[in-house]
Amino acid sequence: MLQRRPVQSRTIRPAPADGALNNPLKGWAAYSEEWNRYALPARMAYFYVSWRELEPERDRYRFAEWEASKWENASARGKHIVFRLYLDYPNLPTGVPQWVVDSGVAMRPYDIADIGRGLAPDYDDPRLLNPLLEFIAAFGERYNRNPRVAFVALGTLGFWGEWHTWPRTELFASEATQRAVVQAYRRAFPNKILLARYPYPATSEPWLGYHDDMFPEDTDYYEGQGYEWYFLPQLRKAGRENNWKVAAIGAEMVPNQGKKYLSTEWAKTRTMLERMHLTWVGPYCPILETNLSETELQNARWMVRRMGYQYRLTQVTWRLGGRTLSVEIQGTNEGVAPFYYPWTMEVALLRPDDSVAQTHRVDVDITRWLPGEFRFSTQMPVQVGSGRYRLALGIRDPWRNTPDIQFANALPYVQGWNVADNIVL
Repeated sequence: MLQRRPVQSRTIRPAPADGALNNPLKGWAAYSEEWNRYALPARMAYFYVSWRELEPERDRYRFAEWEASKWENASARGKHIVFRLYLDYPNLPTGVPQWVVDSGVAMRPYDIADIGRGLAPDYDDPRLLNPLLEFIAAFGERYNRNPRVAFVALGTLGFWGEWHTWPRTELFASEATQRAVVQAYRRAFPNKILLARYPYPATSEPWLGYHDDMFPEDTDYYEGQGYEWYFLPQLRKAGRENNWKVAAIGAEMVPNQGKKYLSTEWAKTRTMLERMHLTWVGPYCPILETNLSETELQNARWMVRRMGYQYRLTQVTWRLGGRTLSVEIQGTNEGVAPFYYPWTMEVALLRPDDSVAQTHRVDVDITRWLPGEFRFSTQMPVQVGSGRYRLALGIRDPWRNTPDIQFANALPYVQGWNVADNIVL
């Protein structure tokens, strides 16, 4: 008579460990020119790019050339991409294509202390705005479904694409133009997290992320000091202080002040990072400094682990009955924000040589894992033969088509898989 294998079950409570410094879509989004070197791993590369560079002639786009020259340089290769389009970058040549200038669009000169010189285009001129909106549509057609693109800054308007021309406010775009640009980006990039600089009426949307370009100095009131134009007070005033739950918050650290904000101003940095639910810092970030002390490096490591998500498993229970493997997971997100894209959670059985014998996609939405506890369960039909296997968990990066998030546990981490236990089938 054929004997049935008895039901097996087991519960594991994995020991905690320091979080990884190189998990994707969080941490540092640094300047990524050929010469850049980093004190800690950076998994994202940040680029400013001008409209002039990408559309030098009407309807002739140089996306492939930009990718080949920038995305594949030594500092950016293998990283997710963050970018910001600009038309006016003080002290650089105009980012407006020459064919737009030649159409008669006014290019208004400025020379401003602490900002620099440049030519501010008339953003409201239809001869600029209409082709700009067409370009944004083409921009999205190229990159909206590109899984390598992590986040897109709205950019485009104002000095550095920063949505202001202060103190020359008369040079900025009208609210109607601002709204047209926001709507164009929303149509062009429905699958990407977009970030705005300020929650203006035109950019106060429930789906938008935001970025603070003067972190942590101008982030929020601190020890009784601050101004209404600081980053978080503006979000609160606009009712957007909880947008971090659905869209990322990014920030650029005050340029060339990394050592200060990792040492004498470290308490402020920690406070602001947590208060704003920060996911990434760039393009200037402290890992660009070449002489960080061990204390400063430790603080930078703390920032990486606290920014964005950090998943730690607290309990793994599996039960094998017949040809069905049931798995129940409990864990906690120790970071300050969720993960913002619906990457797939998978359960895998690995052979002793680390090759994958079987994978099973779990029906769970990881974007809902806000800071705090999470749990899920699944049933996996076993489709492999008898033998020894290792039960593993992974979250798949659609760009590389491999799992690529390490949990903050003392578990073997094998080719992107977090190995939870051994199973004999």
